[in-house]
Amino acid sequence: MSGGGSFESLIDQQIRAAQERGEFDDLPGMGEPLPGRGRPDDELWWVRGWMQREGLSGESFLPASLRLAKELERLPGLVRDYPSEQRVRAAAQDLNDRIDQFRLAPSGPHVTLRKVDPDDLVAQWRAARRQRA
Repeated sequence: MSGGGSFESLIDQQIRAAQERGEFDDLPGMGEPLPGRGRPDDELWWVRGWMQREGLSGESFLPASLRLAKELERLPGLVRDYPSEQRVRAAAQDLNDRIDQFRLAPSGPHVTLRKVDPDDLVAQWRAARRQRA
């Protein structure tokens, strides 16, 4: 640090030297707005961009009780295109097992989670198959 001058940190020195060498010239996106910036008042623009890049849905951040409730809601539509009754029953069993596991140590907001009736789900699956045929 000189008498009346300012202190330049090691990082600042490295940045200045790289600028002088032209290492920041003609970088991709130079002069363009930052990618992913949505509305100016959207403070979570970077989170939304990260989720999109990582292929995540907002649902993955929900508490387990709400995720399971959404899965229950969607299950009849998901199994509609399954090729066999066995796969439909397996999907019902898988979700019921996860509901049982959740009930052992519930967390998050209280949501009443009813288990899937495999016979009812198979009946809906059969009706959807007949309707398409």
